[in-house]
Amino acid sequence: MTAAIYLARFHLSVSVFDDGSSRAASIPVSHNHAGFPGGINGRDLLDRMRRQAVQYGTDTRSTRVTALSGERGDFVVSTHDGTLEARTILLATGVNNREPDMSREDHDGALNRGLIRYCPVCDGFEVTDKRVAVIGTGTKACNEAVFLRSYTADITLLSPDPDHGLSASEQTLMHELGITVVAGPLEFNVGVDAISISTSDARYSFDSVYPALGSEIRSELAAGVGAMLSPEGCITVDSHQRTNIAGLYAAGDVVVGLDQISHAMGQGGVAATTIRNDLGRIQTLVR
Repeated sequence: MTAAIYLARFHLSVSVFDDGSSRAASIPVSHNHAGFPGGINGRDLLDRMRRQAVQYGTDTRSTRVTALSGERGDFVVSTHDGTLEARTILLATGVNNREPDMSREDHDGALNRGLIRYCPVCDGFEVTDKRVAVIGTGTKACNEAVFLRSYTADITLLSPDPDHGLSASEQTLMHELGITVVAGPLEFNVGVDAISISTSDARYSFDSVYPALGSEIRSELAAGVGAMLSPEGCITVDSHQRTNIAGLYAAGDVVVGLDQISHAMGQGGVAATTIRNDLGRIQTLVR
């Protein structure tokens, strides 16, 4: 949406395809997004940005892109509703969080009440001195537990598997920081103000749970036209958000970097300006 605002204000023809699955839409309240001292709901933020983009002439389509083909100047975007030709493409397809093994209703209800949280960088402040669990295995879960230890002393690392996957040094670190490590399998019980998690040996209660289960990177469209990906599957870009495919750009969480709204917005602004200038080199843009 940031890129669309920029591009429309550059007097370029812009279409945004949005299937409604943005992770930002699931944020109950973001308190670290600058300019909103009281916080802002993710959907409200996206709504504001969408209205701003439309105000300058952006065409927004609530549909999923099923395929991308072609090359610079001759890209074809395919959806269930038809196709659209484009000179350039910006992919901001993001990632999907891997979720704990629980019902959709329980998960979404817990997420809305802050019982499940996915971003300690975004909202670690909100769990200051509260009872917190990290769900995951291995180094990723260890690192998230250590990060959250700077907000609260009451941290439990819960492995969904019998094997927590921690190295000897990581186990030592957990012990030194007072982080309890518990092996699963896990059973969830979502309450109004707390979330209970049972293992075969005990039952625990937490104010918030952070799944550290990784994510699915949505880079299939980029891969389909030959864009270079990182070993993890993120789209590889240069300092101006260009991929290795001429006319194809990428921004946001689908690119390696800090998964934050502010970072994605910055990349969107860079990508949009690069697109404008790259098009201007092909043919001078005049009014």
